[in-house]
Amino acid sequence: MPQLILIAHNLRSSHNVGSLLRTAEGLGLERVCLTGYTPYPRASDDERLPHLSQKIDKQIAKTALGAEKLVSWQHYADISQLIGKLKSDDYQIVALEQAVGSIKLFEYKPPRKLAIIVGREVEGIESEVLEMCDKIIEIPMSGKKESFNVVQAAAMALYHMTFAL
Repeated sequence: MPQLILIAHNLRSSHNVGSLLRTAEGLGLERVCLTGYTPYPRASDDERLPHLSQKIDKQIAKTALGAEKLVSWQHYADISQLIGKLKSDDYQIVALEQAVGSIKLFEYKPPRKLAIIVGREVEGIESEVLEMCDKIIEIPMSGKKESFNVVQAAAMALYHMTFAL
């Protein structure tokens, strides 16, 4: 099983964050990195106003169902610093995004150390973040809709990386 990190970058929905934490815990991920303006659970060294951190924590907990206390997570304001650190630790950085030249999920063979980035719910991952990635993988669509919800897409990709190979 690979060492697997999920990076959730610039998500707006606390409920999506909670679902991602629950998915990550269920699949035994090494950790989850919440970057940019992605909401994050309350932390002991939290610098947010107490009423805001409490409100966001409660929203995340609604879908995380306790996973936010079981899975290792960190918040990073700057994704580029995180990507640099992970690359120096020999992680391959892969974006889960629809893009020209992307690799189909079922054709991608993950390395032993992998960080997968998922991005904004509607707009996707910013081009400047995609440029920092080693590879871009995509889940092929068969229906009429153009994309999956960020949580469902992440779950499919993470399950594939964890068990399907």
